[in-house]
Amino acid sequence: MRTFTLILFLSVFQISLAQRTKIIKAFKHHSVVLKSDTINYHTYSKKDVSLTKNLLLYIQGSKAMSLYQTMEENGKTYAGTVIPLNFDLLPEDYLFVVISKKGFPFLTEMDKEFPVPKTYYENQTLAYRASQANLVINDLLTSHKNQFQKIIALGHSEGSDVVAKLGTINKKITHFGYWSGGGNTQFIDFVTFIRNDVDKGNLTEEQAILKIDSLFVDLKDIMANPNSTDKFWQGSNNSYKRWSGFSEPPIENLLQIDKPLFVAIGTKDQAVALESAYLIPIEFIRHQKNNLTFKAYPNLDHVFGKELDNGKFEEHLNDVFTNFLNWVNKK
Repeated sequence: MRTFTLILFLSVFQISLAQRTKIIKAFKHHSVVLKSDTINYHTYSKKDVSLTKNLLLYIQGSKAMSLYQTMEENGKTYAGTVIPLNFDLLPEDYLFVVISKKGFPFLTEMDKEFPVPKTYYENQTLAYRASQANLVINDLLTSHKNQFQKIIALGHSEGSDVVAKLGTINKKITHFGYWSGGGNTQFIDFVTFIRNDVDKGNLTEEQAILKIDSLFVDLKDIMANPNSTDKFWQGSNNSYKRWSGFSEPPIENLLQIDKPLFVAIGTKDQAVALESAYLIPIEFIRHQKNNLTFKAYPNLDHVFGKELDNGKFEEHLNDVFTNFLNWVNKK
């Protein structure tokens, strides 16, 4: 249920022109050019790339948009991003890497509509995103032979599913981060949340049965039309092809990973059922695998935020990021 959330993973903040230039223009832009495809990726480092020792690939969630958006209004500069990480926390010797969604440029204008390209829907699958990430890592390792001591793949939300799949493809990755993702198929989350509403008294048993029966009709239609890019469910940008492609249970891929794995989930996650996330440590125990670090963060939501009594929110995502970096450093 990675995409079914009311929280837009887009941080918008007012910054000076100098700060905007430092953040956005510091990225270097690269492409992997294939016969039938071009993958655009972007790197950021505080030092010269030749001085970096660790590679961190961040795989964002399901938003159909550019990595950065900017806008000038009334003499002020605004910037939005789908990259929630505080770059000040990045160690000096890290090369940070992100990949543009298919068909989207690195930067768009926030106040001008950028229609979702048809090519985005045609490639809106788990297999494609994992293949993208694999090719980008291999391209970097070819360009910087024997340079990186640690190769880290960190995914959030839909990106967590991609990281799990990537772990079955690329054996050079040394550390994995799996944030706000479940272990079971995404489809089960919808049933779980309906049943949770019954437990909370928000739905009667009869209402829940009707909702679940309707859900099953939708899921059957998706799987009967798994490659459809003109039929959508749970949002105007989530094609049937996307849902069928991401219906694979991540636990099947996670269990194939033998390198250190850091799984993080907020106990108030409203996009991924907590019960699904707990399937991960249970299965690792059952299979006697000891490479998992599992952390449930009390009272935090899908983007590791905490709702306060006054209706405001505390952001803790970068606290999780700090925990993750410390964990990588120790492994």
